[in-house]
Amino acid sequence: MLLTIDAGNTNTVLTVFEDKTPVFESRINTDILRMADQYAITIMDILKLRDVALESISGVIISSVVPPVTMQIKAAAEDLFGLTALIIGPGIKTGLNIKIDDPSSLGGDLACGAVAAKEFYKLPCIVIDMGTIIKIMALDSNGALVGGTLSPGMRLCFEVMAEATASLPLVSPEKVDKVISANTIDCIRSGVLNGIGCMLEGLISRFEKELGSCSVVATGGNAATVKPYCERDFEYNPHLVSQGLRIIYNKNALHP
Repeated sequence: MLLTIDAGNTNTVLTVFEDKTPVFESRINTDILRMADQYAITIMDILKLRDVALESISGVIISSVVPPVTMQIKAAAEDLFGLTALIIGPGIKTGLNIKIDDPSSLGGDLACGAVAAKEFYKLPCIVIDMGTIIKIMALDSNGALVGGTLSPGMRLCFEVMAEATASLPLVSPEKVDKVISANTIDCIRSGVLNGIGCMLEGLISRFEKELGSCSVVATGGNAATVKPYCERDFEYNPHLVSQGLRIIYNKNALHP
């Protein structure tokens, strides 16, 4: 079995694969103060909860956008499983043609999402990763990653409105049935959720003016919440980044 670990700004996603099939996925909070032993205990407890034996894990690959966390998780995994964990970064084969100004600046999660999108979806393809930041990447008709956009994510929108004003509360992203809302709480929810939905519609349309007609896939913790508020249909794939990690692991472990 393969363990993929995707450490984002808010959550770290652990996924165990049996060949190409996800056995389970678990999320823990990303904590820069957590040490390697603490991550090891958490990972061990999650595997035990899911009835997966430590010795059944034959490989580990990590993507992280939080540098202080990266080496702690790597050390934790290597202590637990007695093997060398791969980390997405320089020297790792992805099979992805990266045509941005500075390829080394590309986040590992974006590289993984793009690799999986290239494998599973029609090109050109728009890849939306909705976490703390909404990251939208473009794959052209040849599968090259040519760039994208970055925008504040849903949680940031709610938090900034509460922190930057004297009277607006911090609210949760619960469902709103109408755009025009009649109370402050629902006005905030509607503005954020419908606003992000409209932004996605507009950006997809503008991407397609440059790329032509595209397939669109979204992943990330907030994608399922926002999807009903976007009139442009897209596929939601919660395992896109972990599938990309699996593909990259196989490129490197099987063909070093």
